[in-house]
Amino acid sequence: MSRRTSRPRQPAAPRITDASPCPCGLGAAYGECCGRFHSGSAAAATCEALMRSRYTAFVVQDAAYLLRTWHPETRPPGVDFDPAMRWTGLEILDTTEGSAFHTTGTVTFRAHYTDDGRPDSLHEQSRFARHEGAWVYATAVFVD
Repeated sequence: MSRRTSRPRQPAAPRITDASPCPCGLGAAYGECCGRFHSGSAAAATCEALMRSRYTAFVVQDAAYLLRTWHPETRPPGVDFDPAMRWTGLEILDTTEGSAFHTTGTVTFRAHYTDDGRPDSLHEQSRFARHEGAWVYATAVFVD
């Protein structure tokens, strides 16, 4: 017996390969850009690089990376992905601090998405901190 739901099934997210353009918007291939952070072969040197890689982790639905780069004091037990949501673009609007010489930083961004086919965006200022030498996501304030 089949189960009916009120929400139609969405097609699977496009498969991202190492040669695909990185969803973070920098113009490099995924494997040379955020993919190396996701695989653990490199670490983000700035909070902006971490922000871009976390956005891309939402695109490719890499919950393990999102949890690994979340500050332990604010990390949730898990990450749920909405099957009707597709991330479609990232705009970095501002950054403060967050370089190799800082211990904290912020990134203000607008992340575009479709939800059940309807376009929308998320405008947020994310706060980052160094934890055990690596940049991690700490908290966020929604701007809109």
